Amino acid sequence: MAHLGTHVALAGTALVVALALGIPLAGLTADRAWPRAVLLALAGGFRVVPSLAILMLALPLLGLGFGPALLALVVLALPPILVNTDVGLRSVPRATLEAARGTGMTERQIGLRVRWPLALPVVAVGVRTATVEVIASATLAAFIGGGGLGDYIVGGLQTSDFSELLLGAVSVALLALAADSALALTQRKLAI
Repeated sequence: MAHLGTHVALAGTALVVALALGIPLAGLTADRAWPRAVLLALAGGFRVVPSLAILMLALPLLGLGFGPALLALVVLALPPILVNTDVGLRSVPRATLEAARGTGMTERQIGLRVRWPLALPVVAVGVRTATVEVIASATLAAFIGGGGLGDYIVGGLQTSDFSELLLGAVSVALLALAADSALALTQRKLAI
């Protein structure tokens, strides 16, 4: 049970940090061509760097344990959040925004009452993608002493204990499926 708690804490913290960074950054740059291009280029770069490579690069700076694992998972979670938030905000029809302006709404009101609510379904898809990727990749934390369900997988590999390996793999898969199902249900409720 301790491994599950550590896994959830690590994945949850990484997602909260990625959401706190990604959504505001994408919101600030969605209508600015040059900053948007830089942000999306960084997101594309983060997407191609393997999480294990980020872990290894973070080791000299942060040492072993939770810190480097958290950094790697945040970097993994940022691209889908950044890209989907940008796409969601930019896909709101201009005619809808102009109609809102025509009713006398301020830019802030348009953002809060029109643009963000219409972008939310696309943003939610990015959050779901990031969540599943982070839960699955948090198993890598076991390689650097970060704990979690990956400890079962690493232990099973080291001792050739198939049951321990299976316990870890199935636990991670079930956790990812449960999180995705919960987010899908939430997304459906928000869409109604």
